[in-house]
Amino acid sequence: MVNIKNEIVPARLAIKSMMDSGYKNAAYALAELMDNSIQAKAKQVELLCIEKRVAINRTNRDRVESIGVLDNGQGMTSEVLQLALQFGNGTRLEEKNHTGMGKFGMGLPSASISQARKVEVWSWLDSIESAMYTYLDVHEIVSGEMTQIPNPIKKAIPEEWLKVGKNFDKSGTLVVWTGLDRCIWKTGDAIISNSEFLIGRMYRKFLNNDKVKIRMATFDGDAKARTQKSEKFAKPNDPLYLMSNTSTPSPYDLEPMFEPFPAKENYETVIPIKFNGNTYNVSIRTSMAKLSARGESSSGGLAGNQLYGQHAAKNIGVSVLRAGRELELDLSWANWGERKERWWGLEIEFPPSLDELFGVTNNKQYASHFAEMSKVDIEEVIKSKGKLTYHELEDDLEDEGDPTIRLLKLAAIIRNKISEMQKLVHAQNAGQRREKKTRELGFGAEKEATDKTRERQKEGFKGESDAGENGTPKSRKDEIAQALIDNGLLSSQAENFANQAVDNALKYLFVEAGLETHAFFSVQPKGGAIMLTLNTNHAAYRRLVDVLEKESADESDPEVLKERLHNALDGLKLLLMAWARYEDEQASPGARERAKDARQDWGRMARRFLEQDEDL
Repeated sequence: MVNIKNEIVPARLAIKSMMDSGYKNAAYALAELMDNSIQAKAKQVELLCIEKRVAINRTNRDRVESIGVLDNGQGMTSEVLQLALQFGNGTRLEEKNHTGMGKFGMGLPSASISQARKVEVWSWLDSIESAMYTYLDVHEIVSGEMTQIPNPIKKAIPEEWLKVGKNFDKSGTLVVWTGLDRCIWKTGDAIISNSEFLIGRMYRKFLNNDKVKIRMATFDGDAKARTQKSEKFAKPNDPLYLMSNTSTPSPYDLEPMFEPFPAKENYETVIPIKFNGNTYNVSIRTSMAKLSARGESSSGGLAGNQLYGQHAAKNIGVSVLRAGRELELDLSWANWGERKERWWGLEIEFPPSLDELFGVTNNKQYASHFAEMSKVDIEEVIKSKGKLTYHELEDDLEDEGDPTIRLLKLAAIIRNKISEMQKLVHAQNAGQRREKKTRELGFGAEKEATDKTRERQKEGFKGESDAGENGTPKSRKDEIAQALIDNGLLSSQAENFANQAVDNALKYLFVEAGLETHAFFSVQPKGGAIMLTLNTNHAAYRRLVDVLEKESADESDPEVLKERLHNALDGLKLLLMAWARYEDEQASPGARERAKDARQDWGRMARRFLEQDEDL
């Protein structure tokens, strides 16, 4: 006889713990059920919500009474059905069966009791008339009435579900939740509207190629009529925005808003990972917004303020996929809060055989080990190991058999790709901003500096760039455009700037890009012009340029403008003080004199360029 006091895991305490099993919300719990449906090769999955009119504070309100998930998959035998409701059991526990979305047999019972007090399951193999039934009831478990999963019995599917479901095929499964006191969304429409975005993103790979269709519908509580109140079909929600016919608002619902990066033929990087004696492929895919998507809308508004821009703002981060299904959108890899982060996308996909390496949780909501990599400072790891280079660290971890090295490699690749895209987004943004200001204000400073340079040329002063002015207009434009593309501008932007520089006979051309240098700007003679590239990675850019040029919610606010001017003035002072300290730290009198001479020469040139005609 079992002594209840000596139970290793008392059932009543265990069930209460399992009810708090870490599902973020009902959408993630429902996804567990849909995983089972897709694993069972269902072509149609339905999320069905039945509401009931109840009195709340003397007011009648609609409240969801029960939730059903119906599929036309393969169905389950009585043995598998009973197994499916047993915590920690299932048909895919062995490693050889880790090939689909299922994991560790925890999904159905744990997801269900995280939201509901009772879960009932009907499953059939030949026809709905042959449906077998069993259930779990939290009240009965806590009270001690239920100590085992009831043996499945043949039981007719309730008429109310036959009325609302559309896909009762030859085989399938119906899961019903009741007693929804743990579900934070109280109406069917709330459940569907909050689940639609997430479900569309989780199953985008399946929805996009029509492997599965997901219907979501709400019905009133009249058992006789069961009037349909709403119906939606999930559309793919692609954080890479490379799919067509998605949930993205117009005009990018029918066409992709992004394009593969760096190009369609190599936007995917496949990394072989050795683990537990086998080699598995991990794929990393990247994309960036089309320039047309980032430009001003037809109404003149900023792209980020448009509905499609707001949609993209909800998809910031690295999308982590396992067997084609998204586990999470990991925000830790992005600069959360930065508006520009929405204009790039990255997804990483791995097979279930790498669950242990990536740290996939039982509820399939996280890849915890991979997420930790976003916080790892590789330089600190190298230092802590007493190594000098990354390759030495790699060899050391390989010798120790530490699997972390596999994730460190992936993290390094991902960081490099994100950094490259962030710089390009910034350069494109700066290019668009400069194009706009050029249209509005013209080439004021560039033209003024060109005039001063022409005067010096007449006085006999020669520069390295002057010889390039002898080339044909086309060759000069091509040379300038290529240099701009190399600095991160899109070809359309680069060609536009090059055309303007040559057609307007400008000697100077300003562009902005993230440079891998400590210099505030670079100087390149190209096509007879002098191209000055401001380094957007430099602190001086943020303090002097970006602070004055970036758009504000209210450009007319005098306090905002005043603050910008103060910040820019402080930035200029700090720049000059940095030069002063540079002179001061020169080790020898000769070096200090050369620095002083350079300051004098530059000052004379600056005075010439900054002097204005008296009649102005």
